[in-house]
Amino acid sequence: MRLETTTYHKPVLLKESIAALSIKPNGIYVDLTFGGGGHTKAILTKLIDGQVWAFDQDEDAKREAAKIADNRLYFIHGNFRFFGAFLRCYGITKVDGILADLGLSSHQLDSLSRGFAARLGGPLDMRMSQQIDKTAAHILNTYPEDKLAAIFYRYGGIRQPYILAKHLVKARNKIPFTTIEEFRKALAPFVPRRGNYTYYAKVFQALRIEVNDEEGALHEMLTQVPDFLTPTGRLVVITYHEGEDRPVKRFIKYGNLEGRPISDPYGNLIRPLMPLSRKIVRPSSAEMNNKRARSARMRIAMLANPSLPHQRDAVDGP
Repeated sequence: MRLETTTYHKPVLLKESIAALSIKPNGIYVDLTFGGGGHTKAILTKLIDGQVWAFDQDEDAKREAAKIADNRLYFIHGNFRFFGAFLRCYGITKVDGILADLGLSSHQLDSLSRGFAARLGGPLDMRMSQQIDKTAAHILNTYPEDKLAAIFYRYGGIRQPYILAKHLVKARNKIPFTTIEEFRKALAPFVPRRGNYTYYAKVFQALRIEVNDEEGALHEMLTQVPDFLTPTGRLVVITYHEGEDRPVKRFIKYGNLEGRPISDPYGNLIRPLMPLSRKIVRPSSAEMNNKRARSARMRIAMLANPSLPHQRDAVDGP
């Protein structure tokens, strides 16, 4: 069974993110997570002679991009961790805005063959790009016990991860995991009666992040952003869990991924970006009916320039 909807994916915080980009009709914008093209299409409606450079490693996203007949759109089928190299290859050195809507699309979650959702069953895949060799099944069947535990704790916040990892290793030694149904059966003793959806979501999130090296890709992407933004260019990032939001917050606030303040000899904080919002932006009450939207948060930044009044007054969000 494959669940499909007439809409590929409805972006969260769409109006807010487009407003945050402060789009110039002749500007150049980068959509790092094209997906179904919701953000890209919205940006295109505000452009005259501008451009949108969109990135996505997903084959389904590539097919969606091919449906948009607009010579202002340039689609790159690749991981956004390499966006800087791609832009330089095409002679793009500065852009007016960079947008990243992290996490999974509803289309990916509802696709049985992708293996992202515990509720649907199917293969233990979880690859965002079919060119990746490692799958969730590979991780569960080959990673040593301590490495499995580290993944569940770091990326999923699972309590007692070593007990879970030990149990899974014993189970796989009898029968290797190949399907979500088999994996769910092995997880059953650890799933609480209440909040079982949350537990499954955390475990699957941890595996998905490891399969796609999402943490590494995000870190590489963030460190490239300051080199490409114009002095008034905007960075807009939408995150869905603490593991995504923490590095974004740290890089904007401190200029590094460790969250370590570094000052010049005069005590001024050295950072390439500066937040433009006094607090993180969350979805409106109308969007809160969407489970995915409830955890969404948006951060906005631009190149640090203390001479600008609106930057001097900016206050870091929580």
